[in-house]
Amino acid sequence: MLSYIPNPLIIPVGLIVGMLIAAPVGPVNVLCIQRAIERGFWGGIAAGIGSVMGDGLIALCAGLGVGTVSGVVQTHRAIIQLIGGLALIAFGLRLYFSAPRLKMTPDDAAKARLRDFAWDIPQTFFLTITNPGAVLGLFAVFGGVTTFVEVHSTIDVLLMVSSIICGSMLWWITLSNFISRYRHRIDLHVLQVVNRVAGMLLAIFGGVLIAEVILKAGHF
Repeated sequence: MLSYIPNPLIIPVGLIVGMLIAAPVGPVNVLCIQRAIERGFWGGIAAGIGSVMGDGLIALCAGLGVGTVSGVVQTHRAIIQLIGGLALIAFGLRLYFSAPRLKMTPDDAAKARLRDFAWDIPQTFFLTITNPGAVLGLFAVFGGVTTFVEVHSTIDVLLMVSSIICGSMLWWITLSNFISRYRHRIDLHVLQVVNRVAGMLLAIFGGVLIAEVILKAGHF
């Protein structure tokens, strides 16, 4: 009977890991922050959900011991990385050249719902799962953490994955709420700068991924 009782340390450790995974500024994070500035709280949440779903899927595969996923990523890393890099460049250029506009006024933001920005969810999900470095890194982090807190049963794994998802989501809720409180102090000129900086960062991230593929190909 005791084997069905999960390790109580899993929840706090999972929450911390989830927040640490979500916090670093990477390509998906840049896009999520830009969405929160442009579209308000629910815009940031929608983009964050896509990222969280991607991280959750990767963590679930790692926790269930689906080594095939890691093997496939390693085998086809160049193709996956190339697709992810091209997608980042496309997103970056589109954002850079898009006309800046605050899509939600304070009154509109109060009436907005998650469904109004649902299309952002699959976009950030796709960008998350096509970053092979992030995929393999999360596999490594999950493996190290689950050894530390002694995750053995399937219940333990599911609880760890759920805690990681909750930790990441908590980060995006907090960040989106913070940004939404001050976003309307930003005028269109500042938003244009934000869009261009975010667009350049996304394109640079994509260019680095593609350059790495080309450089590695040149060694063979």
